[in-house]
Amino acid sequence: MSGVSVLQHFEAYQKSRVSFVQAVAEAATRPQNIEVMQNAGVMQLLRPLLLDNVPSIQQSAALALGRLANYSDDLAEAVVGNEILPQLVYSLSEQNRFYKKAAAFVLRAVAKHSPDLAQAVVDSGALDALVPCLEEFDPTVKESAAWAIGYIAQHTAELAQNVVDAGTVPLLVLCIQEPEITLKRISASAMSDICKHSPELAQAVVDAGAVAYLAPLIVHPDAKLKRQVCCCLAQIAKHSVDLAEVVVEAEIFPNILNCLKDNDAFVRKNAATCIREVAKHTPELAKLIVNAGGASALVDYVSEAQGNAKLPGIMAVGYIAAFSETLALAIIVSKGVMPLREALVAEPEDHIKAASAWSLGQIGRHTPDHARALAEGDVLRHLLACMVHEASSDDLKTKSKRALKAILAKCTHLQALQPLLRDSPVKVQKYVLKQFAQLLPHDVEARRAFVQNGGLQFLQELNESVGGKLKEHIEMINSCYPSEIVEYYSPNYSKALLEKIDEFQPQV
Repeated sequence: MSGVSVLQHFEAYQKSRVSFVQAVAEAATRPQNIEVMQNAGVMQLLRPLLLDNVPSIQQSAALALGRLANYSDDLAEAVVGNEILPQLVYSLSEQNRFYKKAAAFVLRAVAKHSPDLAQAVVDSGALDALVPCLEEFDPTVKESAAWAIGYIAQHTAELAQNVVDAGTVPLLVLCIQEPEITLKRISASAMSDICKHSPELAQAVVDAGAVAYLAPLIVHPDAKLKRQVCCCLAQIAKHSVDLAEVVVEAEIFPNILNCLKDNDAFVRKNAATCIREVAKHTPELAKLIVNAGGASALVDYVSEAQGNAKLPGIMAVGYIAAFSETLALAIIVSKGVMPLREALVAEPEDHIKAASAWSLGQIGRHTPDHARALAEGDVLRHLLACMVHEASSDDLKTKSKRALKAILAKCTHLQALQPLLRDSPVKVQKYVLKQFAQLLPHDVEARRAFVQNGGLQFLQELNESVGGKLKEHIEMINSCYPSEIVEYYSPNYSKALLEKIDEFQPQV
């Protein structure tokens, strides 16, 4: 056999390997093929090809493994179980940029499924191999490495701490300054995944100078980048007053308010979330948002948003209103009561209704004027309905009750209070009657209206069946009227009159 014919066998073997890995990589894109390939032992066949002497075979083998691992956690565990990770990590530092991208893809595909799999990636030494990839000249290699790092960090604070300890954060901050938009997006996303776990991790990102580069990107034309930037700033701001102040000092206002009107729904939601995370900390930060025009911007957002996207806006309004009567008044003046009432009535999800009830309570609990704005907005009746409805969740019932109690304690608008008397359970009637008992002694018109609207008559009927505090309040209200009128409206009055007829002897 000549040398040429011997080499033909080698070429045929190489072509077969190329054909095999390319076919497997292609087949792995379709879910229906996955189980068949798994049963055929695809992992064991791909593993040696990662160390093949032909670079294109190595890359295709890594790509195929990545696609398989991406499909399910069982296959990702198979990648770990077949000891493929150490080979990938070793090759990351040795091979060309195409292989590095494919290897980082496998690490990301394994890490994404669970904290245990992400820990396996870390234990294989992947972070030390991924960090130099963030310094590669090729931006697509940086993207793949940043993506894998974000997927490791997203699961737990411990994993995120491993990522920080590996020295990734300063490099991610450099990546966000690169011109490639995709690299900016992935770097912002990775930093967000680090920040979200704890104040210490967020502080590590802040200390690397990230906020100064993130904040200007709020006005970037790319929607997907703005999503990640708003999300990352929210994850920083949520932890503490100091971190929220760092975000605010980067001059995100008023630009972030414009994001509430963005064409992209996720940009709008993430911007509202960021504003909420700033607003919740102190009256000064809430005031800063209102002074920048945030009250009306948030109210508009709540009016226009649909479903779950309403939630951060509703809560931001509640946080702002909670701090002071001035800030609550800013929400009322911005016509914030109606959209919140609308969410309380119309939203199908109980947790959104509960948030609306909470925010309405924060607006109405300050002064009689605040409570009156809610009473005139027909809020009290709907809060009561949510509180007594059988289908309401426990959280919704609790929040509706607390809000109603807080508003009633300040409400002096008796026309709004009276309808609640008839429909309320005893625990609400108690708060309503307490207000009447305080107000009727000083207001003749209100006393007259209470009689004309049937309130006094209802009280006498109620008086027959209740005791305790409720009875005390009823007696206090009765003492505001002449005894003849109270007697006239009591249920036994007509019976007593009839008895008088029986007893009366006409003088003939």
